[in-house]
Parts: sequence; C-alpha cells; structure tokens
Amino acid sequence: MIGLLQNLVDAASLGSLYALAALGVGLLFGILRLVNFAHGDFISIGAYALIVPSFEVTAQLFIGTWSWWLMIPTITLIVVIVALISDALVFRPLRRASAPTLMIASFAVSYVIQTGILLVYGARPKAANLWAGLDTPLMVGDVRVPLLQVITIVATLVLMAALTLFLKRTRYGTMMRAAAEDFRMAQYLGVRGDFVIGLAFAISGVLATAVSLLYLSQTGTLSPTMGVPLALFAFVATVIGGMGSLLGAVVGGFVVGVVVIMLQAYLPADLRAFRDAFAFTFVILILLVRPSGIIRTRALVERV
Repeated sequence: MIGLLQNLVDAASLGSLYALAALGVGLLFGILRLVNFAHGDFISIGAYALIVPSFEVTAQLFIGTWSWWLMIPTITLIVVIVALISDALVFRPLRRASAPTLMIASFAVSYVIQTGILLVYGARPKAANLWAGLDTPLMVGDVRVPLLQVITIVATLVLMAALTLFLKRTRYGTMMRAAAEDFRMAQYLGVRGDFVIGLAFAISGVLATAVSLLYLSQTGTLSPTMGVPLALFAFVATVIGGMGSLLGAVVGGFVVGVVVIMLQAYLPADLRAFRDAFAFTFVILILLVRPSGIIRTRALVERV
C-alpha cells in the first residue's frame, strides 16, 4: 500500500507537468486548430534562458544570482516574446491555411528553434542547479513526498484555476471562448481574430515557462530537444482528453502521468525499456473505446 501511494504521488507530479503542457497545446488548438509541436521548444527556451551561452561551461545567469520573484517574470517574458514572434512571422500569414499546413509549419518552427539553440549553446547537455533546496522530503505518514513534487502539483492547480477564471470571468477570456466555439462568427461579432490568437500564444508561453522551470528543477539537465518528449505526451494527453477541451487536456495529462508511472513501477525489469510503447498502446485502446476522447466536445467548426 505504501508503495502504491508513493507511485500515485509521483504520478500526480508527472501528470501535473503533462497537464500544463497539454493546456498550452489545447489552448491553441481550440482557437486556431493548430497542433503546435513547437510548444516543446518554447519549454526548452524557458530553460536555456537561465544560462549564458557557452560551449565549454555552463555560466549561470539567473540561477543563484537573481531572486525567484525577478527571475520568473524575466524568463516568462522571454518565452512569451518568442511565442509571439513565431505567431507574427509564421502562423499569422497562414491564418487561412489548412490544419495540416499549420502543423507542418509548427514542425518548421520547432526545427528553427532547435537549430538556434544548437548554434548558440552547442549540442552538449548542460547542468543547471535550479532550486536545489526543493528536494527536501516531506513525510506524510510513511509516504515520502519531495517538496518539489508538492510545489509542482500546487503550481499546476493554481495556474489551471487562474486560466479558468480568466476564461470565464474576463472580457478577453469570453472573446477567446467565443473564438474557440466558432471563429468566423466571433469575428462577425467584433472579436479581433489576430489579437485573440496572439493572446493565446502569450498564455501558452506562460504555461511553457512554468513547465520548463518545474521540469528543470526535477532533472537539472538541459538539452536542445528537452521539451520535445513533453510536447509529444502533451499532444497525446490532448487527444485522449478530447481535442478542443481544456478540461479534457488536463484530465488527459493526469491519465498519461498515471499510466507512465505505473508502467515504470510494475512492468518487469526487462520490459521497462518499452514503457512508452505500452503507454501508447493504452492510449490506442482508450481511443478505440472513445474516439472523441474522454471528454466529448461539440463538433469542430471549420475555420475559414
């Protein structure tokens, strides 16, 4: 029982990261019908923005020198600017393009960002000791819960609550929900499409920053493709949760986190190398039962 509870805590922590990443992916898909695979590279940028470009050593820029209340807004601003630039230069000229074209464009943006990181920082993985004190364990009965996992779960819940309040209680949130329901009709009613989409990119940049800082705190390692697996699992979480549903993206993120951790814990040792294959097989089974995802949404409106 103690082992199961420990695994559930680990699953909740990993699921929180997937849920945050899935929110960033699902938000853009809901409005722009864009599966943004460059979202993982926004996560990578948030981590690399913490260090000075160096091919030989990792010189820390913010870590250990700037307080967290100044570091977090600075890194967030950097990622948001990159997200807005990608929208302005790539996705805005393709507003009327088909969904497959937008997805291919996102792959191109991902490749450009990864190449830029390689040119500036080099291909070697780098170490970054971010918030090392958060490894302090908390004992809840016989269950050992690292403080970092508690912060990850709490941060995820706070960000989800803040996004929910923003979407339901503010004017701009109402505009975004209207655009997600029927983009063309929202434009007829006076919603500025470019502004709403730019706002969605900015929010996705904020969510990507949160994922990058929390993920880097757990791993302590940076690589040019560090955000790609997170984006892949986020996309899977969005699909099984229900494309176009933010609640579904969150539920899907936690489901994927539980499945991955449980497979890692209970698969035989010689099969653990194939953990992701078993996880994706489970995803296929879910989609065979519920092709529209766990949380069904109304039919997608074709964007013109």
